[in-house]
Amino acid sequence: MPLKIDTSDYPVSEELISPSTIETIDGALTNFVHQLDIFCTTHESWKKAPIIWTSAERSFQVKNNKDLRDDNGMFIKPVITIERTGITKNLNKKGSVYANIPAVNDEKGGTITVARIINQDKTSNFENASAERNHNQWNYRTRRATQVVYETITMPLPIYIEVTYKISLYAEYQQQLNEMMSPFLITGAGINYKIITKDDHRYEAFVQSDFSHTNNLANLSSDERKYQTDVTIKVLGYLIGAGANQEQPRLVRRQNAVAIKIPRERVIVGDINEFIKKGFYRE
Repeated sequence: MPLKIDTSDYPVSEELISPSTIETIDGALTNFVHQLDIFCTTHESWKKAPIIWTSAERSFQVKNNKDLRDDNGMFIKPVITIERTGITKNLNKKGSVYANIPAVNDEKGGTITVARIINQDKTSNFENASAERNHNQWNYRTRRATQVVYETITMPLPIYIEVTYKISLYAEYQQQLNEMMSPFLITGAGINYKIITKDDHRYEAFVQSDFSHTNNLANLSSDERKYQTDVTIKVLGYLIGAGANQEQPRLVRRQNAVAIKIPRERVIVGDINEFIKKGFYRE
C-alpha cells in the first residue's frame, strides 16, 4: 500500500504514483484473466470456470473455497490456474525510459522529474524582503519576481523486467477445453498483444503462439479423464523502488537556491565595516 501523507498542496502525491512491484504485475495478469470472463458447459449448467493462483498454500485454498475440491481433495474441473514461472531482467527490452539515468548521489536519491512547482511561501518571503530593502514597504508590487523558489519532485528510475506466466486450463471434456481456450486465442485480434493494468500502472502482455496440450486418453486405466492446455503469457513490466525494502523516499522534493552570498575577506582586515547594512555580504 502506498504511504499516505499530506499532499493537499502538491499536484503529485504518493497515492497517485503508487509503487509498481512484482505483486502489482501479478495482480494485473490475474485481473486480465478474470476480465476474460471464461464460461464453459458443465453437466449442471453454463458455468464460469474458477481461477486459482497456484502459489497459495493448499490448506488456504481448501479453507478459502471448499467448493473447488471434491471429497477426495481433488480439483473439480473445469478450472483455470495461474503460475508465475520466471522473471528476466532483459536489458534489450525496455520501455519509454531506455537509458540508464543515475540517481542523485545523496541520501534522498531520485532520478526522473515528474513535477516542478513554485513554493509560494518562500518566494513571497524573498520578494517581501527585497521590497522592504528597496522600497521600505512589504508586498510592494513589482513587475516580475526575481527570486523564485521552485520545488522539484523526482521519482526513482523504472527497472524493466520480463515476467513469464503459465495459465493451465483443466477440463474433463474436449468441449470445455475448446470453450476455455477461445478467449485466449482471440486476445489481441490479429496480434498477440494486450495492455493489462492495476493501480493505474499499465503493462504489456504478449500471449505466446504455442498452446501445449496434454491428456490421459491413451491410458485406459480407471483414472479420471483429464484434458489440459497450457497458455504462456510474457509480461513486460517495470519496478519502481524496492517496495517495503525501499530506504529512500518514493517521491523526492528539492528546492533550488535563489541567491548565493559569501563573505569578503577584506572584512577581516577592516576594509569594510561589517556592522553596516549589507556590509558583510556581497552578492
